[in-house]
Amino acid sequence: MFACIYIPDFPVEAIIRFEPELRARCVAVLGGRPPLEKVVALNEKARQAGVEIGSTRAQLEAWEELVLRTRSQAQEDSAHAALLDCAQSFSPEIEDSAPNTVLLNLAGLEPLFGPVSKIARDLAHRISKMELEANVAVASNPDAALLAARGFSGVTLIAEGHEAERLGDLPVDVLLESFASDVEEAVRWLETFDRWGIRKLRALASLPEVPLSERLGQQGIRLQKLARGATTRKLQAFESPLAFAECVELEFPIVLLEPLAFLLNRMLEQVCARLGARALAAQELRLQLELEPCAQGQQPEVFEAEQNEHVRFTRTLRLPVPMLDVKMFLKLLQLDLQAHPPGAPIVKVHLSAEPARPRATQSGLFLPPFPEPEKLELTLARIAGIVGEGRVGSVELLDTHREGAFEVRHFAPVEPEAKSAKRKRNGSVPNNDSASQMEQNAPERISAVIALRLFRPPLRAVITVREGKPVWLRCLQRVDLKGEIVWTAGPWRSSGDWSEQEGWSREEWDVAMPAAGGFALYRLVQDKLNGKWFVEGTYD
Repeated sequence: MFACIYIPDFPVEAIIRFEPELRARCVAVLGGRPPLEKVVALNEKARQAGVEIGSTRAQLEAWEELVLRTRSQAQEDSAHAALLDCAQSFSPEIEDSAPNTVLLNLAGLEPLFGPVSKIARDLAHRISKMELEANVAVASNPDAALLAARGFSGVTLIAEGHEAERLGDLPVDVLLESFASDVEEAVRWLETFDRWGIRKLRALASLPEVPLSERLGQQGIRLQKLARGATTRKLQAFESPLAFAECVELEFPIVLLEPLAFLLNRMLEQVCARLGARALAAQELRLQLELEPCAQGQQPEVFEAEQNEHVRFTRTLRLPVPMLDVKMFLKLLQLDLQAHPPGAPIVKVHLSAEPARPRATQSGLFLPPFPEPEKLELTLARIAGIVGEGRVGSVELLDTHREGAFEVRHFAPVEPEAKSAKRKRNGSVPNNDSASQMEQNAPERISAVIALRLFRPPLRAVITVREGKPVWLRCLQRVDLKGEIVWTAGPWRSSGDWSEQEGWSREEWDVAMPAAGGFALYRLVQDKLNGKWFVEGTYD
């Protein structure tokens, strides 16, 4: 058995998908260059109101309640991708017949999803959740399912052997629109059948084959087999890439973030619905806004201009774990846009998600509770909006010998189980026997431990040098740290990163100064690149 999903008035449905409030109104889609725009698609309500395909904008002024929209290829591509995702969530073998039509092979799916009648209803329900109205038909061959989906509204089931009976009431126009190679061929065949008085597929299916072949050739025989639903073929398998993106072209530019958030909510719902249909989650969100050219002078690292086209403003959110929460995504995008506003009116919005397998974890009964990564990510985003970007995260040491070299990276918590497993693999977690053995073989504890307590940041100092050694110290930040140096050890010289712009070279000294009750030990550091001295820390 095969199923066909067909979306009538596809250009209109692609627009209503992001404006569901238009579904109850008369909508017409215009194509072409102004002022020669013409109607290229309309919904059933507009058709009942008397609007016709090919009407000009001037002719449409007679309908006051008619909503006009410009055709958007980007939104049609998004709707087509959503249709493919919905089909592939049911069957691995699909055929991408047209932007508004997809065929599925239902063989072997009954043990998984139930009878074909239930699969057809589930298909229609899944598509409606993506804000698309579609016709779904099931038949024993792909072409019969395609004709039924184009000819009957709603869900249609055709039992094997009853194809000619069910398809007989369809007009010949449906057959020619579905299988003619181009519009001219469809018009030519339609004129021929009209002269013969053939209006329904039943009349075409009842014609004798030999006279039909003599007059219309093999193409006429093929059309008759299609009208009877008697063709057999395999699907042309299609494998779509894992790309989850939505795009909206705006009629009028958006200036405020509040209407943008309303639009982003609709786009996130569509992206999450598509990810959920494929049992996936989002690991990364990428938002690209096309702005009016007035923003070309701002922040060249996030703006991209191509000749005289609109300026592109891009923001990327890397999530700590795969998520599928629309409200969480919307709040994160709002916080990011508040911290980094676009700075110009928005004319186009493109949102994409990097797919990943959902996170599957189960906490232990005796493990301490830790915050959920989703809520923690939102909390970190709010803190970053207060203290600034780059000041919130986890500290990670750099792969260098430079003292105190680190960077702040985006915080991504690791599950306790993963940490312990990693330590065991690396051999850093001893077992009970080895731990007791280490305890027995441990030497006696040292009574005095000397540790270096670093100053953050290092204290700026003025040093008097005599015969290559520091002999006098005066700290600029601390008045009490001043006096003669009575003992020195060093110097210890080190350098690195000489091949990069931020090279370093330093000289370390351990010095002693008189203090109450004895002496105080300090570490002095001289930056050899600029000659400045610092008190890096004290020995306790």
